[in-house]
Amino acid sequence: MTMLLDTIELESAPNPTATIIWMHGLGADANDFVPIVQELDLTGCPALRFVFPNAPMIPVTLNNGYVMRAWYDIAAAGTDISKREDEAGLISSAEHIARLIAKENERGIKSDRIILAGFSQGCAMSLQTGLRHPEKLAGILALSGYVPLRHTLAEQRHPTNQGIPIFMAHGSADEVIPIQRAQESRELLLSLGYTIEWHDYWMQHSVCAQEIIDINHWLRKVLM
Repeated sequence: MTMLLDTIELESAPNPTATIIWMHGLGADANDFVPIVQELDLTGCPALRFVFPNAPMIPVTLNNGYVMRAWYDIAAAGTDISKREDEAGLISSAEHIARLIAKENERGIKSDRIILAGFSQGCAMSLQTGLRHPEKLAGILALSGYVPLRHTLAEQRHPTNQGIPIFMAHGSADEVIPIQRAQESRELLLSLGYTIEWHDYWMQHSVCAQEIIDINHWLRKVLM
């Protein structure tokens, strides 16, 4: 059985009835998006559990083999990020995330009350996992990332999540993952029949205030 990842957990109120599993980016850790909980206006939302997992420690080729927290290896930078993708790493991390979903199920949160969220590599993992998950999920919050293993998605995606709400956001000045990469991912998803709420902002590889406001609105729509 896949071991559970280390996590940080926060609850917006006692007895949560929905969960957001939020994956960090390359080289960050579970603490990275914990402060965002204080920035979100959760008025009107049900009691939420936020689960922030730590990615495994692995050597990252892009960073000269330095061992850091990463959901999968990256061999090339910039527009070459899609080349020589670490398929085994992506699949392994998706299994870790699926185990976290199962843990929430065991704690009484149904899959259709679970949102997968992520930034950068974490965004890629939310899409990699959520679109293939065999049980209906509540939504995917995809920030400053892209669809990985796009050549396998049409075949491997699960029909149960064909109608899943997807929020995609990206910075128009992002130099780490150029916005064109995210736009290509959006077009791929649209071509496969998914419904996307798309936002772009004048920012780099980060999160901005307007994005938080837009996430608030989306969460209320998805969870109410």
